[in-house]
Amino acid sequence: MRHPRIIIASISLAAAAAIGGGITAAAATNSAASSPPAASQQAAPTVRTVQATVGGKTETILVNAAGLPLYYYLNDTAAKSVVTGGLAALWPPLTSASPAATGLTGKLAAVTDIHGNQVAYNGHLLYTFADDRAGQVTGQGVQSFFVATPGLTAITGSQTAAGSGSPAPAAPSGNPYGY
Repeated sequence: MRHPRIIIASISLAAAAAIGGGITAAAATNSAASSPPAASQQAAPTVRTVQATVGGKTETILVNAAGLPLYYYLNDTAAKSVVTGGLAALWPPLTSASPAATGLTGKLAAVTDIHGNQVAYNGHLLYTFADDRAGQVTGQGVQSFFVATPGLTAITGSQTAAGSGSPAPAAPSGNPYGY
């Protein structure tokens, strides 16, 4: 009977992360604490870099304090998240009033938006994915979310929709739905 309990516990943690909305992964995974809870004081950097396999290749990616991969959403702007409701349940925003980083050369900032103080890297708001675990990237390219890397260029102008993976058809198809 221990095996089903372990599976149920894993599902409960994933479900808690999925519906946590603005809960940071560090707060969601602090249940089996080996150190005292850090409430609003963070001992570890908010964002750091690690090596992970993305699309079959080893890449340097950004992760949160718990080691979960960080993603950006193509439809966001540098100042506004459009990730709400069910989408935010699957893609919880990374929040911190005073984000800190190690291994990054770009600009890390807290942007006040609908999620509170959401962390942004080079103007890209950052999220985790409810199905990921530390060291595991499963959300690459899902629902217009992409893994954040140290080389992620800054948002300039209105180019956030470029390369969205949903190109418009070359010629009208006559179908009102665009396909």
